[in-house]
Amino acid sequence: MNTHPFPQKTKQTILALGAESEGNFCFFAQNKIYFSENFGDLLKEKNWQKYQAAVLEFLKKNKFKPDLLLTDLHPLYLTSVWGKALGKKYKVKHIQVQHHLAHLFSTIGEKIILDTKYQIPDTIYGIAMDGTGYGTDEKIWGGEVFKIKNPMPTGRQEKSKIKIIERIGHLENQVLIGGDLAIREPARMLISILDKVLLPPPYQGEGLGVRLKSNTQRKNTTYRFVKNYYTKNEFELIYAQLQQNFNCLETSSTSRVLDAVSLLLGFCENERKYKHEPIAPLETNSTRPYVDLKPKIILSQGKRVLNTTFLFEYLIKNLHKDKKRLAATAQLYVARGLYELIKNSCHPERSRSLPAGRQGSTCKYHQRYSTEDSSTPLRCAQNDIFIAGGIANNKIISVYLISQGAYASKEIPRGDAGLSFGQIICYLLSK
Repeated sequence: MNTHPFPQKTKQTILALGAESEGNFCFFAQNKIYFSENFGDLLKEKNWQKYQAAVLEFLKKNKFKPDLLLTDLHPLYLTSVWGKALGKKYKVKHIQVQHHLAHLFSTIGEKIILDTKYQIPDTIYGIAMDGTGYGTDEKIWGGEVFKIKNPMPTGRQEKSKIKIIERIGHLENQVLIGGDLAIREPARMLISILDKVLLPPPYQGEGLGVRLKSNTQRKNTTYRFVKNYYTKNEFELIYAQLQQNFNCLETSSTSRVLDAVSLLLGFCENERKYKHEPIAPLETNSTRPYVDLKPKIILSQGKRVLNTTFLFEYLIKNLHKDKKRLAATAQLYVARGLYELIKNSCHPERSRSLPAGRQGSTCKYHQRYSTEDSSTPLRCAQNDIFIAGGIANNKIISVYLISQGAYASKEIPRGDAGLSFGQIICYLLSK
């Protein structure tokens, strides 16, 4: 077990059980956080048994009894179900922490631990990027932007208390046809996105921005992009499922969008055998991005949303170009778009008149742009943006966001292997 001191005055002992895909647990006692190893995918019975045994052995060996249990918000995770049972066993409260907030607070917690002089600003922003996380609206999140308010004055770190957490933006919701089956078969995600795309010539013969008039035209055109993966009858069933919204889930997942990009550009097959498999070749094959694609931000239900359907319109229009450059362009679009959501929140009066993507940067993956109304780049205060989640390990995306002043974990894992740590930090700073 790794041990991290954390400056929080409380006598409570807290057990956090993490999520499911990369099993880990943390225990807080006497101003220390005990952080376990990564037990791997807990859906594998061997890993699950080893994980449970390690938790119980740790408590017994150290004579610890938790006063509080923390698990993921997803009600069906093995750790959530077991945590509820342990709460009853120990007769203590069980609290569920939203997946992406735990990701972000793991990064915030690391910043506090590594930089003893760091003071949480009045307002901080977080970008969480991953594959799957249960949202408070019961949809599948994975490309999220949060605004976190610390109402205590600067310099009073010992009394800081996070009270206001707002989800201010996210990636456009796309449809997972067949739920989890669409995670294993990226073509299902591609079908749902293409059904929304305004297809350009030569695919529809009517010009970019004109939707195909009939369902039959749109369906036949969509099939042309996935016919290597499904027979006509298989596609008909999948497409009918989409139209009927049967066993379909909405998701803002960054991973699912990049999975579909990788398949469209030919860098992966229609089979996901392990975590991030379709995205790995997309990243490794990326070269220099094209610079003519600017993030398209829309408003939806009071939140700013990065339009990812627009990204696929661009890719299809330019499929004749260098696929490796298109791969880099797609990842940079996501990075720039997520930053744009924060920038608009920081400077709403300036961003209204500023075209999307016109911030300054000298990032390796980003052409430098000058703003139209100021020689100073539109950015929030330094060190008040945090990025987390498995996709925070993506080089193109992380390098760009870090170049804009964002902080990414250096020691605590950015993905689910650091989630229990984030659950502890989230509770302590909200206590």
